[in-house]
Amino acid sequence: MNQTSPATFAAGTRIAVISAAWHADIVDQARQSLLAELGHLGLPPEQVDCVDVPGAFEIPLLAQRIARQGRHAAIVACGLVVDGGIYRHDFVATAVIDGLMRVQLDTGVPVLSCVLTPHAFHEHAEHREFFTRHFVLKGQQAAQACVQVLAAARQVQTWGA
Repeated sequence: MNQTSPATFAAGTRIAVISAAWHADIVDQARQSLLAELGHLGLPPEQVDCVDVPGAFEIPLLAQRIARQGRHAAIVACGLVVDGGIYRHDFVATAVIDGLMRVQLDTGVPVLSCVLTPHAFHEHAEHREFFTRHFVLKGQQAAQACVQVLAAARQVQTWGA
């Protein structure tokens, strides 16, 4: 992904971040990384609103409510859906991603996903360390993608002017 230069947000831009509390120690790495990168890219921390939900399944409803308020230019969702040994994780992951896509298509507000569903995640040090580092990277990438999608939206909006 291309690096984006600072001060690339329009004045007054607000971003919402929704984070699942399930595996918060890992998921919070994405949020913290996202916030740091957004700051580096020129978005003051006071223009980012964060909310926590119990798990990833609850993210699309909050994303929809936030998008319908019309105050935020984009929403970033952070969560970890793990395979607990039953097939439920497949349904949850599909529901979450489909829900996030529906929110952005229905409202026109970009919704970026840091909701990850690893094929194999186990509660041991190696996986926890790997996914902790991976969520740091995903937070940075989500911030950069946010800047890029908002810039593209501004460009497209000028086509009709």
